[in-house]
Amino acid sequence: MVIEYKDIDIFQGEHLVLGNVNLQVEEREMVYLTGPVGSGKSSLLKTFYGELECQGGQANVLGYDMLRLKSSKHPMLRRQMGIVFQDFQLLPDRTVRENLDFVLRATDWKKPAKREERIKEVLQMVRLADKVDDYVFQLSGGEQQRICIARAILNTPRIILADEPTGNLDSENGEMILALLDEIRRQQGTAIVMSTHNMTWPECFPGTVYSCGDGRLTKI
Repeated sequence: MVIEYKDIDIFQGEHLVLGNVNLQVEEREMVYLTGPVGSGKSSLLKTFYGELECQGGQANVLGYDMLRLKSSKHPMLRRQMGIVFQDFQLLPDRTVRENLDFVLRATDWKKPAKREERIKEVLQMVRLADKVDDYVFQLSGGEQQRICIARAILNTPRIILADEPTGNLDSENGEMILALLDEIRRQQGTAIVMSTHNMTWPECFPGTVYSCGDGRLTKI
C-alpha cells in the first residue's frame, strides 16, 4: 500500500473541501480522481505531498503519517514522488537538459556524468532524446508535458501524482500522455494517481475511479 486514507477531512482555510475521505492506492495501480472543477481533486492531491494539511482519522503516504509529518520532512517524502502539473511549471528560458539537471542537482546527484546518463535515459523513455538541447519555449504543448513526465521519473518514484495532465492538450496528445503514464506504471511498478474531468481515459486505460462531488469522495 502506497497511500491509505481513513476518515480524513480536507480543508481550505475553514472551508471543508472533502469530508470523511477513504482511499487506498496499491503499488502499480492506476487511480483516477474525477469530478468537476472545484470539487476537491487538486486539494486531495496536494495533501499527498504535504502542500495542504489534512485532519481526522488516518493518513499514510509511503509510510509517512501525514497528520504528524513536520514540514522539514516533506523533501524526503517528495523525493519518492513524481509530480506532473497541468501548466507544466518548466523553466522556459532553459534547455531541456538544464531543466532536468536542475532537479537532479537539487536531489543530490553530485556526479555530472551520472546526471547526464540519467537525463538521456528518461528522455529516451518519453521519446524525446533528440530535444535535449532545445529550449522549452521551442517545444509543443504535448512535448512540454512529456518533458514534465521525464522530470517526474528522474528519481524513479514510487508514485506519480498528475493534476489534470491532459487539460491543456488536444485529444491526440492527451492520449499519448496517458499511454506514456500507463507504460511507466506497468514497466516500473509506479502507482499513478491522476485527477481528470475526462471520463474517456478510464475507458481507454482502465484503473480505479473515484468521484469528487458535494464534499465527498466516492469510489465508482
